[in-house]
Amino acid sequence: MTEQQLPAWADPSVSPAALDAQGVSRRQLMRRAGLFGAAFAAGSLATPAVASTKGFGGNDPRLAYLVGDHHVHSVYSHDAKYTFDQVAQAGAEYGLDWMVFNEHSNFGHAKYGAQLEHKEILKARAANPRQLIFQGLEWYIPGAEHCTIFAAPGRHEVDLLTKFELAYDGKLLGYTAGAPTHPDTPRNEAHAVNAIKWLAAQRRSGYVDDVLVFANHPSRLGIDSPHEMRNWRDAAPEIMIGMEGAPGAQGGAIPGWRGPTSIRGEYENKPSADSWPGYPTDAYVTYGGFDWMTATVGGMWDAMLSEGRLFTITTNSDVHRVVFDTWKNGDWLPGQNFDNTGRLPDPVNTTEPQPGGDFWPGQFSRTHVGVSRYGYRAVMAGLRAGRVWLDHGHLLDGLDVRLKRDCDHGRGVTLGSRLRVRKGEKLTLNVTVTTASRPNPHVILPELAHVDVIRGAVRGPAADRDNWRAPATKVVHTADVSGRKGTYTLRIPLTAGDESFYVRLRGSDGNRHGAGYLGASVDPHGPIPHKPGDGDPWLDTWFYSNPVFVEVAGHR
Repeated sequence: MTEQQLPAWADPSVSPAALDAQGVSRRQLMRRAGLFGAAFAAGSLATPAVASTKGFGGNDPRLAYLVGDHHVHSVYSHDAKYTFDQVAQAGAEYGLDWMVFNEHSNFGHAKYGAQLEHKEILKARAANPRQLIFQGLEWYIPGAEHCTIFAAPGRHEVDLLTKFELAYDGKLLGYTAGAPTHPDTPRNEAHAVNAIKWLAAQRRSGYVDDVLVFANHPSRLGIDSPHEMRNWRDAAPEIMIGMEGAPGAQGGAIPGWRGPTSIRGEYENKPSADSWPGYPTDAYVTYGGFDWMTATVGGMWDAMLSEGRLFTITTNSDVHRVVFDTWKNGDWLPGQNFDNTGRLPDPVNTTEPQPGGDFWPGQFSRTHVGVSRYGYRAVMAGLRAGRVWLDHGHLLDGLDVRLKRDCDHGRGVTLGSRLRVRKGEKLTLNVTVTTASRPNPHVILPELAHVDVIRGAVRGPAADRDNWRAPATKVVHTADVSGRKGTYTLRIPLTAGDESFYVRLRGSDGNRHGAGYLGASVDPHGPIPHKPGDGDPWLDTWFYSNPVFVEVAGHR
């Protein structure tokens, strides 16, 4: 199927009225009542962080943080193992408020699996309304890596995903080439952009209430080039809102487990013909368990933020096969396979440890999303607004970040937001930390050793869309918090200079660090790679936050 041959429902230029004429109904303006109906009706999606405030200063509402994971798999993925119930129950056990089942695209999944899983999701939502369960898809991006796509619950949530899967999935279409010189690469990259535009059109038309996209494990294969990531974001910045700051598979390098070459996140690759040649070979491993794009101060994530546009980071389990687990895949019945069933056979407990490098959802990796009300759309709005921080190993119980002008009353603005100031104004960054109060699932009581403040200049759109550096970004302050317990607030003074900027936070347990990838003058004690096969994740844990932007009046 070529772009020119796409059906009308896959064409973003087709109007909602035309879709109705073909039997694709829009949602009614008045949503049906339900457990979360009142919250949906009362809530509104947050204004994207790129929008400027009119006055100086700012004051965001109080937030509660919901913990979640947007990247989990079950028997409805061809390479996973666990039943839907096993994964959902594990997420509940480890304290998740929300999770996304983003099964791999596959013809069997599109024809059978997505609908079968949807029935399980509806039952789970009814049985346990406290746990917010989204249905999603892991999209094979044409010419690139994977993305998580998920929609708000509603009448068309599963139809949106399966239509998208058949029309835009790179693996199903055979649109996999991404090498700079391959003749199919321009077509494939354009198809990925059109896919995101199509999702945006479905949201605008009201076919679904909301839909979001995150790039998954962006440096694992080196095939997500800087210009592709910018193109995806620019296609619909309200839809394609970020990337995994840290991949799943964090247990892959536990000593003595998978092998002597194992790396956290299973980042064990070398550049290929499809890799973007501008990435160094050092980009193919993780740093403190985090993707090189995120872990490098002044690197790719900062290069995107330095354009003055929010790009949210997350972390997740990417659960397929859990470390030290004793379950194995069940056997197929005669004549069955994934293509004609859409799901794997239920697993069987062997009582013997089976291969795997993952943790259960919430067991190690957690994404915290700030909300002002409880519900599905509230989580999506919080993600879109960038009110997000993440940790590994349950390093913190809580984090609240506020930036305000010293002359203002009120709380100030928080993660993902913008503070408008005048040149030379004095600001205070208030970082309220609540330390871990109980042992984590590995029976370790985590201890935060330091908090780093990273500041970067905002200088507008990149002239070179393949640039991955932000040379004006560096660590500007480090607070030694070793031994501090309970809840405390760090008050860090800042001054607005000639140009707009952003600040973001990072910290760790202090067990493994050194000069950052771009040198000690930029990052004196950043995350570093572990030795292959010797990457116990519980002994090298970090937290990261999304940025707060500061707009200096008169600067563009």
